Amino acid sequence: MISKEQFNKELDLIISNAIREDIGDGDHTSLSCIPDDATGKAKLLVKDEGIIAGVEFAKMVFAYVDADLEIETLINDGEKVKYGDIVFYVSGKSQSILQAERLVLNAMQRMSAIATKTRFFMDLLEGTKTKVLDTRKTTPGIRALEKWAVKIGGGENHRFALYDMVMIKDNHIDFAGGITQAITKTKAYLAKKELDIKIIVEARDLDEIKEILSNEGVYRILIDNFNYEDTRKAVELIGDQCLTESSGGINEETIRKYAECGVDFISSGALTHSVYNLDLSLKAVD
Repeated sequence: MISKEQFNKELDLIISNAIREDIGDGDHTSLSCIPDDATGKAKLLVKDEGIIAGVEFAKMVFAYVDADLEIETLINDGEKVKYGDIVFYVSGKSQSILQAERLVLNAMQRMSAIATKTRFFMDLLEGTKTKVLDTRKTTPGIRALEKWAVKIGGGENHRFALYDMVMIKDNHIDFAGGITQAITKTKAYLAKKELDIKIIVEARDLDEIKEILSNEGVYRILIDNFNYEDTRKAVELIGDQCLTESSGGINEETIRKYAECGVDFISSGALTHSVYNLDLSLKAVD
């Protein structure tokens, strides 16, 4: 995975680009009708139920817009919220609060939805050893936020991007001329480039599982679109030679059954690509 420094750089880029996109040459509505020296206070109001996420990101946004804004946090990231809850208060220059408002809401609504779905999936796996992974099926430009939300919800992050882990999938295998060829070429490439990153290989059937196991240096095998019976067989074949991951159309109705097959991880793109925003609003306080 990427370093904390790289991750924070991604967050900085998200904030600067979003503010550029939203404010441009000025928030002319606020500038025209609110005095420069006016101060105020607002609350982050919950109008839904779920897991709140993005509180710490909101603090980063407010600090970027105006370092003098003050935040009073009542509910932290990862906690359950219900209709009517107040997550935090923000006070300071009124123009600054309004300039940060939309980015804070857009991010927190999206992040909270992802955290809520992740926690739901994790609850379904209670009592098993299996952990939930996200994927690269994220919204372009805000991947760091969405993966952060998965962590807040109790899930685990898969690779961040194409550069921090090798994942040899079906198309790579076919283009490379086969599984062994793909793995051999990959290990040679990593050695030449002096890259210390893990290798995951996708298997489409039990025969491919066996071929992957005949090669050394594989960190995890992706057991893709297997049924329950074959998943159990794959887990038995793999044993402790490497980690296991199930994927492919797994949903809330099937995730527990796949976990009971003994896999270490289940990856789900639905955590980030199929969620509905949690309803939040930022309201002025008298």
